[in-house]
Amino acid sequence: MNSATDIIFQIAILVMSVVIHEVSHGVAAYLQGDKTAKYAGRLTLNPIPHLDPFGSVILPFMLVLAGSPILLGWAKPVPYNPFNLRNQKWGPALVGAAGPLANIFVALFFGAVIRVGIMQPYSSQLAAFLGIVQNIVFLNIVLAVFNLVPIPPLDGSKVLLSALPTHMWRVGQMLEMYGFALLLIFIFFFSDIVGTASAFLFHLITGF
Repeated sequence: MNSATDIIFQIAILVMSVVIHEVSHGVAAYLQGDKTAKYAGRLTLNPIPHLDPFGSVILPFMLVLAGSPILLGWAKPVPYNPFNLRNQKWGPALVGAAGPLANIFVALFFGAVIRVGIMQPYSSQLAAFLGIVQNIVFLNIVLAVFNLVPIPPLDGSKVLLSALPTHMWRVGQMLEMYGFALLLIFIFFFSDIVGTASAFLFHLITGF
């Protein structure tokens, strides 16, 4: 593939991965009784309603051009009303976890495709196909691992806040208050953790 085609493929993979991630949040909320995402027209894999101009297109394009080792982006968050969920304590955690779990499922599926593919006779077409599939697996792993970091507004924070005992509600308030600053600190000083964990899971899933 030429460089332009490669960029298009990488961005297309990212867009569909974040769309699956966001739709999964909406589906999890819907299954728990909240129809907000459905009424907003967001329970669809059509990427158009989910696209965020900066997070879905501009930022990924800039990262690819800059040769960034990790491609990140986001879609518009799928809306949901936590007060509509049947389980008020663990409902938000289930909604939050649904996105990363969907990305892990995608990674496992295409990881199986890789393991079957490498057992086939070699051809340049197969090699090109497996290269694309490897990108799908790694990108979905990165999205899952990064979003499971327990810092607001990432999905992992929803799980953490649901797990906190009632008497520690002030801790949850502080996390939400300073979440953006904490997230910036994590990205600038500890983002290697995401890369290392993602590389380990990629090896575990694909064998590479």
